Amino acid sequence: MKRDALALEDLSTIADAIAARRISSVEATEACLARIESWQPRTNAFLRLHKDKALTQAKTLDSELAAGKRRGPLHGVPMAHKDMYYRKGEISTGGSGIRREWRAPVTATVLQKLDAAGVVELGFLNMAEFAAGPTGHNVHHGHCRNPWDGTRVTGGSSSGSGSAVAARMVYGALGSDTGGSIRLPAAACGVVGMKATYGRVSRAGAVARSWSLDHVGPLTRTVRDNARLLAVLAGHDANDSTSSQKAVPDYEALLDGGVSSLKIGLALPDDGPAALDAQIGAAVQAAADALGRIGAKISAVTLPDFTALYRAAEVMVKCEAAAMHRPWLEKQPEAYANQVRTRMEAGFFIPATQYIDALRLRAHFVAEFLATMDGLDAVLLPAIPFPIPTIEETDVEAKGGPATLSMVGRFTGLTRPFNTLGVPALSVPCGFDSNGLPIGLQLVGRPFDEALLYRIGHAYQGVTDHHRRVPA
Repeated sequence: MKRDALALEDLSTIADAIAARRISSVEATEACLARIESWQPRTNAFLRLHKDKALTQAKTLDSELAAGKRRGPLHGVPMAHKDMYYRKGEISTGGSGIRREWRAPVTATVLQKLDAAGVVELGFLNMAEFAAGPTGHNVHHGHCRNPWDGTRVTGGSSSGSGSAVAARMVYGALGSDTGGSIRLPAAACGVVGMKATYGRVSRAGAVARSWSLDHVGPLTRTVRDNARLLAVLAGHDANDSTSSQKAVPDYEALLDGGVSSLKIGLALPDDGPAALDAQIGAAVQAAADALGRIGAKISAVTLPDFTALYRAAEVMVKCEAAAMHRPWLEKQPEAYANQVRTRMEAGFFIPATQYIDALRLRAHFVAEFLATMDGLDAVLLPAIPFPIPTIEETDVEAKGGPATLSMVGRFTGLTRPFNTLGVPALSVPCGFDSNGLPIGLQLVGRPFDEALLYRIGHAYQGVTDHHRRVPA
């Protein structure tokens, strides 16, 4: 198989081909490196590429396989990750200027799990500064660009992860999600992204933005790939006090149950900050219709008013980010991008009582949402409520102004609520707008119901081909 054809295959296909020794890990790695050489200048997805190290890893993994040792279902697969996961002794910038030369004291739990599973690490990917931004802008390392149109944003903060997976530079990538930062790049770049239940995946060894809202998860080309990855990443970790001890199912083995008789609520907001552009609403309605044709029972549902929940999330993230960044904000405020610094400093002026109230309200919000889901298996809604804008028109640092701030703020209107709730949410591509940019749907479920969301998403991808389209 030719290099470019190899790069265009999905993670599961490549992993299975390596396991059967039809191809080698070195061949898959070389295919990705060739793709990176072509696409990196167009996207700025990578911050650091470890070419020689990756090839050495791949050779070692091929030797292990030849000797009868297969580490697991990801053996020999090349990936790269958002530059917020620590690798002991190596630089980890968090997308910032402050940490350009900072070296991590430990290795993140999720990277240890991927190492044990036999993943080849190609390098680390661009991201919004300290994961604070929904568009992909970065004044320190250069803005990340959408592979479908280099003038458009990728979504953030896991910008490089979405861009690299969509451009077929890597078979999968780690992202993180505090208010939509896995699902937004997945939707904007036309790939699959899972924000699992709070506590499902360890955050130990990852740059934190908000202890209460941060989630770790994978971005991939297909739902099957995502399910395979999450099964490796999930599970209890004693180094993360919020880590769940709930057993991890074999997500991939549960994909093929179909959607017959499943009850899915369709939410298409028509007013407020999350009001939908007509193209987005039509694409998500078409996705619901497709699920209906293969047996799902679709009904309209009105979600609770998320205004109070959204405000509570704002309080949490601002207070927690301010607490984490206080030493740097006091000593080196000029080292931050203006809009990042301003958002963090706001946390210094929020009363402690307001922060405690926000935390206490979470249980109420969860109960309210689960009541909305009564009689439903999942909820279907858009990920981003409008077509993907340009880098220029969303450049808060360069332009500012109420219109720019309003557009950027609307990005997370349909994603952030599910961080506050802590429930799982899966973004799946469901079409393209009139500019040729991807549209993403969101599937939301009850806590720890990732397997069901994957099952629905997989069934949908079985009757559509949006995920198979490749940027030219």
